Amino acid sequence: MELEAKQEALLPEYLALFEGLIGDRRTGVTFRETVKGIIGAGSLVCQRIAASSGILSKAKEGGQRVSRMARGESTKRSQITASSVTGILRERGVAHLCEADTDELWLIADGSDLRKPYAREMPQLMQVLDLKRNLVPGYRTLNVVGMTPSRRAVLYHRLFSSKEEDFLSESMEVQEALQTVSKALRELKERMVVTWILDSGFDDVAGWRTVWEQEEHLVCRVKHRTRLIEYQNDAGWWVEGDIEQARKGLKLLATAQAEMVVRRGRQKRPKRQRVPAQIRAGPVRLAYETNVRREGSGETLCKELWLVEVRVPGTALKPWLLITDWPVTDADSAVRVFQMYRQRWAVEDSFRFIKDTLGWEDVQLLDLTGIRTLLALGWVAAGFLYELGVTLDWEEVQLLARLGGWADRKGNKPGKIVLTRGLRRLLDMLVTQTFLDRYRSEHGELPPQIASLICSSPSGEL
Repeated sequence: MELEAKQEALLPEYLALFEGLIGDRRTGVTFRETVKGIIGAGSLVCQRIAASSGILSKAKEGGQRVSRMARGESTKRSQITASSVTGILRERGVAHLCEADTDELWLIADGSDLRKPYAREMPQLMQVLDLKRNLVPGYRTLNVVGMTPSRRAVLYHRLFSSKEEDFLSESMEVQEALQTVSKALRELKERMVVTWILDSGFDDVAGWRTVWEQEEHLVCRVKHRTRLIEYQNDAGWWVEGDIEQARKGLKLLATAQAEMVVRRGRQKRPKRQRVPAQIRAGPVRLAYETNVRREGSGETLCKELWLVEVRVPGTALKPWLLITDWPVTDADSAVRVFQMYRQRWAVEDSFRFIKDTLGWEDVQLLDLTGIRTLLALGWVAAGFLYELGVTLDWEEVQLLARLGGWADRKGNKPGKIVLTRGLRRLLDMLVTQTFLDRYRSEHGELPPQIASLICSSPSGEL
């Protein structure tokens, strides 16, 4: 098929970015086939990865080749590590974002747990929350995605555990992410204004302080409602209090229509629908120490901020309470902050895509270095699929989408999961064709029943 040749050319071109990390031909083959196998298998289990690779499936102990590469045992002349792989992804992501015709960049940071509820012997397991808010064994990850209106790029990923000997704190992990991404964006920041969009897990003055020192902005969901601030009372005087007290005096600035997954009225279950969102806001002041969680002396600074509350009346959705250093003084600025925070959902979809479609939580290695490397390679596979999704008008991509079950209807664009399913089916076909070719070379022809089943031809061509 002509499409097979075109599709086969896409992945090698993308993986050529990582050639500088590879020191020998065998490792290069294993690296390429591992990424291809992750996509095909939808799993980070080494044996499944090898089974979905046309080359590794024929090799002796193909799964062990994947495992040894991830652990660094067979790559003495190569530099394939989690940090080096994600570093290349970051460089490509910055270059990708630089091509966007915009003066604004949003950085969405998020922590996502890798849950291993039945694991007992995996190294340095810590306690994380499952979907029912119960503690289970697992690891934490920290991820940053950069977004413009037309582009998206992975800028940071790291897996860590509080049980590691050299672990300091999760706050230090956040500091490393904030500073690493900002440093990578140094040139881009000369023409783009950067805003961090953060969930409640980042409600921490130490992180905010670093963002402001880097001359960047933030929109953060509030977790600590007892945080002491100053706010304006009904008479317009500044008074001391906490965030919970300040929210009582917020003024309604706008009502925006938004498409959200919520349950309204008597609906039995949530569904995606358009709902009105009421946006209230008001100014606050925050006093903070510049040396918080740092050695040495600092100074006390006062930062002018805005407290924003979003309510969706008629639903069970709890109000969002956000804090930002962007002025929120009218309807337009209120809607803008609301839209910023809504972009977090797109990133949450990315994490769900990685976990579900590429089998993030399937990883089973008994070596933390190998776990980190395999997870980084999962992000390499995801990056390839994200880039496929950028140009949905490609003939190749639309055919992949149809293979994944997409229906070409008005307003129905193929998503990443549909594209992944289609690509997986295509790679499954290639693996199957390789197996059939080998069978014919050894036995002359396929059994008549099998040949009849797949193509009604003894030649067995798919």
